[in-house]
Amino acid sequence: MEKVPYQPELAVESSAPTAPAVDPSFTGDWRAGLPSLAGALVALRELRASDAPSLFAALTSDEVTRLISPPPPTVDGFERFIAWSQRQREAGQYAAFAVVVRGSDTAIGLIQMRSLEAGFGTAEWGFAIASEFWGTGMFADGAKLAIEFAFDVIGIRRLEARSAVRNVRGNGALKKLGAVREGVLRKSFLRHGEFMDQALWTILAEEWRESTTEWISPVVH
Repeated sequence: MEKVPYQPELAVESSAPTAPAVDPSFTGDWRAGLPSLAGALVALRELRASDAPSLFAALTSDEVTRLISPPPPTVDGFERFIAWSQRQREAGQYAAFAVVVRGSDTAIGLIQMRSLEAGFGTAEWGFAIASEFWGTGMFADGAKLAIEFAFDVIGIRRLEARSAVRNVRGNGALKKLGAVREGVLRKSFLRHGEFMDQALWTILAEEWRESTTEWISPVVH
């Protein structure tokens, strides 16, 4: 997700309660709190304010941020982002999961999705993971969990991703997941003072279900 919806200058503090530190028992209403999803290598869970230091360490290196929108520049900025993401989730507009290694509770990355139309029928998703976990299969494991959740729980029918054409790793990861490259958005992404072309990738709910009939659904806690 090259153009992230979060804007620090617009994330005003709110007195409304945020999600509890421990996930509530999932009732099917993701707006009330995201469930934990267990894969073979990683688990996805609700972001917590306490994730801010580990996310700052994982996602602010030049290697990670080179071809994506810049993340919050401080730990405090990540705390504000997490609070904002919870308010947006409560409003039914956004969902963001922390990625953690199975057996650990330290966030090594995140996967986020935001509504592009009323009812969340079409959504844009994006992801970032600490570079030391690249090539381990952990991204693919977490991405499958998130996609299943997007289609089966939120009810998304079309999931879009935008990736800088130069982002060979990101484009390759999307292709391996079965995403279809629909076109190129010319000079649509500004990074480091330069406008870059982006590839537009999509996954449709019906195509995903057809291609994953033998894939085991995630365990929801």
